[in-house]
Amino acid sequence: MKRCLPGQVPLEWKGNGVMKNEVVQSIKYYAILLAITALTVVFSQQTGRAQSAAPETKATAIERGAATRYRTVKIDNLDVFYREAGDPSKPAIVLLHGFPTSSHMFRNLIPRLAKDYYVVAPDYPGFGYSSAPKISEYDYTFENLSIVIEKFVGSLGIKKYSLYLQDYGAPIGYRLAVRSPEKVQALIVQNGNAYDEGLREFWNPFKSYWKEQTAENAKVLLGFLTHDITKWQYTHGTRNPGGITPDNWTVDQYLLDRAGNKEIQLKLFMDYGTNPPLYPKWQAYFRQHQPPTLIVWGKNDYIFPAEGAEPYKRDLKNIEFHLLNTGHFALEEDSEIIGQKMLDFLKNQKVR
Repeated sequence: MKRCLPGQVPLEWKGNGVMKNEVVQSIKYYAILLAITALTVVFSQQTGRAQSAAPETKATAIERGAATRYRTVKIDNLDVFYREAGDPSKPAIVLLHGFPTSSHMFRNLIPRLAKDYYVVAPDYPGFGYSSAPKISEYDYTFENLSIVIEKFVGSLGIKKYSLYLQDYGAPIGYRLAVRSPEKVQALIVQNGNAYDEGLREFWNPFKSYWKEQTAENAKVLLGFLTHDITKWQYTHGTRNPGGITPDNWTVDQYLLDRAGNKEIQLKLFMDYGTNPPLYPKWQAYFRQHQPPTLIVWGKNDYIFPAEGAEPYKRDLKNIEFHLLNTGHFALEEDSEIIGQKMLDFLKNQKVR
């Protein structure tokens, strides 16, 4: 068979009228299809140009502002990574993460808040994408972490802010609040402890290590840095463990397993013992300054159980209290609920 030009019918087919007609009809069909496709492409290009040339509306500007941005700032020779979204001229919300994670835990919450607020979520030194110097190069204490975060907030020009506190975020954030109570517009407490009632059975190995820094006690605590325990922190107490993305513990464990990081975490396990003696000071801050406080607490959390949430009612008058049917990382199942409660609460408190 001779090679044909596009649109030609092979000579061998000309004797077969039926086949010839079918081929001609097919060629016509595909020609029409190509013409329609070409017109569609041209129309799409013209529409795209028109849309890109059109002025940005207020709605599209808001949506664009809600997109998360990823940045790093230098604080005391440390690279502090952070996520931010929203308009910096709006009221600020500072999100402080827990152990063993990072600002990654706020990935779903940030866009919900960013249309109305300027939202920032830093990674502490030794966590996430921030610098993680060896323990011989940096003194990992909650006091020092709070100083870094305080300077970080100042570097962004934030004068006042609401604080979201979860797990490690509580002892860091409460240090900021006590030092500068005039800057704190509201507290959002999600499984962040400030009372002895919240340190139950889970904390017994840690209390042993606070008393005696033996190799045996240290070995027990190193078990909390394993894959199984990292996963357990995310899935225990949840309504649907199968609905929690494994990205959480996979990313966290990868960062925990970095060279030198186990020593960092063991140092912070030890230094956590400096927090309970400060509870009376933090409680005095609650009573004296009465910051508007939203409690959104995963009631099935074994690490910081609901017994640690209830005492907030003793010291705070302007408090909204919610126990949620989920675990330690409540945002994994209830980010929409928590986000909406935050927006409603802050609006009612006129934090806008």
